[in-house]
Amino acid sequence: MAIFDRFKKSEASEMSFIDHLEVLRGTIVRSLSSILIAAIVIFIYRDWVMDNVITGPLNPDFITYRAFCNLSHFLHLGDSLCMPPVKTQLQSTTFGGQFLSAISMAMVGGLIVAFPFVFWQIWLFIKPALKEKELKNTRFMIFWVSFFFFLGASFGFFVLGPFTFNFLASFQLGTKNIITTIPTFSDYLDNLTNLILGCGIAFELPVIVFLLTKIGLITPKFLTTTRKYAVVIILIVAAFITPSPDWYSQTIVFIPLYTLFEFSIFVSRWANRNMKQEEDEEWD
Repeated sequence: MAIFDRFKKSEASEMSFIDHLEVLRGTIVRSLSSILIAAIVIFIYRDWVMDNVITGPLNPDFITYRAFCNLSHFLHLGDSLCMPPVKTQLQSTTFGGQFLSAISMAMVGGLIVAFPFVFWQIWLFIKPALKEKELKNTRFMIFWVSFFFFLGASFGFFVLGPFTFNFLASFQLGTKNIITTIPTFSDYLDNLTNLILGCGIAFELPVIVFLLTKIGLITPKFLTTTRKYAVVIILIVAAFITPSPDWYSQTIVFIPLYTLFEFSIFVSRWANRNMKQEEDEEWD
């Protein structure tokens, strides 16, 4: 009888594991379906996306160029922040290059558009494994993760994109001008994708800091003591990606990145303070 009971428990455990895999399969299917649907829509309107979004940093009328130039005049800095548009001609070196680039463009765009839904599906899969106390600390998680992702993606597209392409297109190796930069469209698309997705992930720093503080891996004191190193690293990054050596353009890039770091310290302090209050309530 005892053997039969153990067999029933083992079978129930196996079924529970299989059900768990079924839920995971459903999560993956729904996530991929949302990305595919968004990618199909983007592919259908690929010409509009190409003309108005993808080639934005190469467009002389791009909003970033006009905004920075207007800001420069408003601050009475002359044309210090007026970046010349990128002058380059993209090329495709293979017959299927443009078609494959269109598919790549659609898939990356689909991932970006469907990001909130994909993360929501992942969250629904993880949520049942969390305790009630852990769930209390993760309220509005979907909103904040999506918010910082799109904020970072926008920063990468509207700020880092123009600065980076302007710098790379104008960079000249040697003094005899014997090298001409003629990039391929796939190379441009890869760089733009890296900037958008990279900044989108980098701007998740406050969320990551919040979670790491909650589980005790980092403290506000640790972040505060590393502030001087963070400032140096951010200054180096800002100096590297800005095309002009003047401090105006470098400051434009430095301020958002440093603000993100300081905000992460604030988030860590807030999370640490709430964690101590919860511990005190448990003792009471």
